[in-house]
Amino acid sequence: MGGAVVDDSPPGVPAPDGGWGWAVLFGCFVITGFSYAFPKAVSVFFKELMKEFGIGYSDTAWISSILLAMLYGTGPLCSVCVNRFGCRPVMLVGGVCASLGMVTASFCRSIIEVYLTTGVLTGLGLALNFQPSLIMLNRYFSQRRPLANGLAAAGSPVFLCALSPLGQLLQDHYGWRGGFLILGGLLLNCCVCAALMRPLEPARTPGTPEPGPRPPAHRRLLDLSVFRDRGFVIYALAASIMVLGLFVPPVFVVSYAKDLGTPDTQAAFLLTVLGFIDIFARPTAGLVAGLPRVRPYSVYLFSFAMFFNGVADLGGSTATDYGGLVVFCVFFGISYGMVGALQFEVLMAIVGTHKFSSAIGLVLLLEAMAVLVGPPSGGKLLDATHVYQYVFLLAGAEVLCSSLVLLLGSRFCRGHGPGTPGGEAARQEQAPDPAAAGAVDAREVEVFLKDQPATNGEATHSPETSV
Repeated sequence: MGGAVVDDSPPGVPAPDGGWGWAVLFGCFVITGFSYAFPKAVSVFFKELMKEFGIGYSDTAWISSILLAMLYGTGPLCSVCVNRFGCRPVMLVGGVCASLGMVTASFCRSIIEVYLTTGVLTGLGLALNFQPSLIMLNRYFSQRRPLANGLAAAGSPVFLCALSPLGQLLQDHYGWRGGFLILGGLLLNCCVCAALMRPLEPARTPGTPEPGPRPPAHRRLLDLSVFRDRGFVIYALAASIMVLGLFVPPVFVVSYAKDLGTPDTQAAFLLTVLGFIDIFARPTAGLVAGLPRVRPYSVYLFSFAMFFNGVADLGGSTATDYGGLVVFCVFFGISYGMVGALQFEVLMAIVGTHKFSSAIGLVLLLEAMAVLVGPPSGGKLLDATHVYQYVFLLAGAEVLCSSLVLLLGSRFCRGHGPGTPGGEAARQEQAPDPAAAGAVDAREVEVFLKDQPATNGEATHSPETSV
């Protein structure tokens, strides 16, 4: 695709690993919270929508499905927009779209209109915020990036614990229309977070003249060359299989408890247990992944997290009472938090900083297909068998399969050239320091260190950790 001017980081600017990066981390925390929690939080309005429009639960459930489909499926579109206009402008537009969708939905007269406003418009707005915020986090953090990813990922369970009761409170006092209107105003905070995403600038030493305008950098709007990286292909395949079963247990665990004779209040408390554990598991996993001795093997840690999650699902299928499901939620929350904290950290390490904007969009598109298949397939299995254990067994088998794909693929691809996970990063780490080689043009050094011509008009400027 054609070249485009972007407000990308200047060449050779290292990630500060702090400073303004903490403000960027806070913005990413808020955006991640809205993006993942909002599709679940709007479910508290479903009963009122069913009464208003005279529809069934399956019809209202499409609102959350469309929100998630837009969040995942518009990944390539977000990549194109970021590579064309930069992160901050895209996020500002996304914040306005997300807010406008909810505000407009408060005036809707049919469920189709709600699909188009809350589902499509708000979902697109959240997508235009989520992906660029991760890209900016990647630019501001390098050594501390695993911890930063873990802290940002913690926004999902924190906001879920906050938005669900807030939505219920708004519905009780103002109805679903008033609740949608207020939530629309709340989503304008995405624009505030967008304002925090300040592009990196090169450091200036005292006495040096003000640098002139930098010539525009050109890069592909959507870099499909990532598919030539075997590490990326392995990751994308494993992530797609994982998503088939990852979201199934939280959807069915409450119904599973009710099927065992648990009162409704106690059954709903299971999700609170899961979310509470998840809040602490994500930053802890990020902290562990950032340890010097652990970080080079973060892809294997991610594989272990997936394996742990699959084993937790298999264990949950053996639960025969409420206590067993509580134990399941504890272990599932730990493994789920580990997966959430590590998934984008590993992708960043595999593809590098300047291909991440395209890579994450393509991965989210592949995951969108799996998201639309996973929970419905579990529902069909439940309808056919009326046995919740089979649903958990299926989810566990899918997640276990994904962990084996990532583990075996990474194991046999390591050390086989640039297609390995982290192969480009390893070459950069072994490269000589340009400063020690004398006064050489920085661009020439970058192209030389690539070990291949920079045919796509880009070169990675900051080293990534080998995985």
